[in-house]
Amino acid sequence: MIKQDDELDQLEEDIRRLKSKYDQFFMGLQKVPPHFERHQLETSIHELNKQKIRDNGRRFRLSTLVSRYNQLREMWGRRMREREEGPLDFRRRQAALQAPEPEPPRPRVTSPRPDPYVKMTPGANGEQIRRLHEEIERAHAEMGKQSNVSVEQLAAMVQKQTDLVRAKYNVHTVAFRVETIDGKVKLKAKPLQD
Repeated sequence: MIKQDDELDQLEEDIRRLKSKYDQFFMGLQKVPPHFERHQLETSIHELNKQKIRDNGRRFRLSTLVSRYNQLREMWGRRMREREEGPLDFRRRQAALQAPEPEPPRPRVTSPRPDPYVKMTPGANGEQIRRLHEEIERAHAEMGKQSNVSVEQLAAMVQKQTDLVRAKYNVHTVAFRVETIDGKVKLKAKPLQD
């Protein structure tokens, strides 16, 4: 009976020592895992399991030690796979560290948005026409197209539409804005009361 207690004490000590060696291996203090010691411990467990232990207390202690060893063995297997494949969390952290820094959020503009309309008054210089032409080109570029309207063509179109709107609504100022409708860039006119 004393012999069996000694064997169980020795088994408990061997499990503790093997756990310590695996801990050293996973911390990088040992270069190779303790395969030889593990094989010896598994042989001891196999030999103890072959014995017919009649005492319930000793049998319970043996099954508890074997169960603890099996849990450690599963944990070591999982950690070995993580070392070989890399743990998912570790890979995510590494990817996050290697990802480019996100741009800091831009401060919100609290000033009012610029008026999308370009005002055409009688005797206006060509600056408004150039601004409208730039907006037409920008709208085409956003759709991946190239504008086919020259500044001169745009000036003629604006003049014609301005004359029509002035006559119809009896106003001096007509405002224009560029809109994209159904994939087409259009010029929209609006009469302004002076």
